[in-house]
Amino acid sequence: MLNRFKSAFDPYILALLTTVALASILPARGGFAVFCENAATWAIVLLFFLHGAKLSREAIVAGVAHWRLHLSTLGVTFALFPLLGLGVSLLPGLPVLVAQGMLFLTLLPSTVQSSIAFTSIARGNVAAAVCSASFSNLAGIFITPLLVSLMMGGSGASLSLEAIEKIVLQLLLPFVAGHLLRPWIGGFVARHKPVIGYVDRGSILLVVYTAFSAAVVGGLWQHLPLWELGLIAGLSVVLLALVMGATWGLGGLMGFAQADRIVLLFCGSKKSLASGVPMAGVLFAPSQVGEVILPLMLFHQIQLMACAVLARRFAGEEEA
Repeated sequence: MLNRFKSAFDPYILALLTTVALASILPARGGFAVFCENAATWAIVLLFFLHGAKLSREAIVAGVAHWRLHLSTLGVTFALFPLLGLGVSLLPGLPVLVAQGMLFLTLLPSTVQSSIAFTSIARGNVAAAVCSASFSNLAGIFITPLLVSLMMGGSGASLSLEAIEKIVLQLLLPFVAGHLLRPWIGGFVARHKPVIGYVDRGSILLVVYTAFSAAVVGGLWQHLPLWELGLIAGLSVVLLALVMGATWGLGGLMGFAQADRIVLLFCGSKKSLASGVPMAGVLFAPSQVGEVILPLMLFHQIQLMACAVLARRFAGEEEA
């Protein structure tokens, strides 16, 4: 049981919580806040550049053959999840900040690394997981901003010309540039995965610190009581359970083999913190970002714990 808990708990969550605590005690103000915002912008550019460099051309080509599985994953990620998120956001009596954060997390693409890792542990189709997760992240650069504009336009989110320019310059162009340079830098990225991983996660920590600093200065903890955190956690558990049940059932209805149903389960039920934090920084005002990504941070840890338990159970059944 202790080993399961250790494997389910991501140490990165501790780093995120520490960053939030630091921003709460020592938020960036004045000139230092401006410096952090500029640094966070360049960190986002670097983050998506590395994402582009890590996506292989072979994965794109191989994915075409499994189009039914990938379309199913995309349908769950960008159709079922948003509909459930909309339903949650319309619950009577739900605080506005909780509703906004829960809806935003449902509009995001799937994770990449953890989806592939859990599929591998569960003895699923790893190649298909690479394709599905990669397609989801790539599509999310375009689909998530559109969904945010359509479903959260009245909540301070915006898809104005300025927002489109930010998406292109900070997300799309770095991603494309990284992918085009992959023949020259792909080997370097592969050989230095641990270092690249630190850069990847360090970029998110910087963006989180900047976002929560602005939120704390704007009075975040004065109007976010502790019971709302518990409410977010409870809603996240229910939301994750519904989607996991739906993905497993959909895989059966589609006639997928068990290995492919595992891909749909893990790739379709998760939301990306690595993509969500930078996108929130582009789509929302600085004072809103900290509040918007708080449900995403809680959901991220809950999904890791749930998927770790399920992956080990699938692996045990396979060995038996």
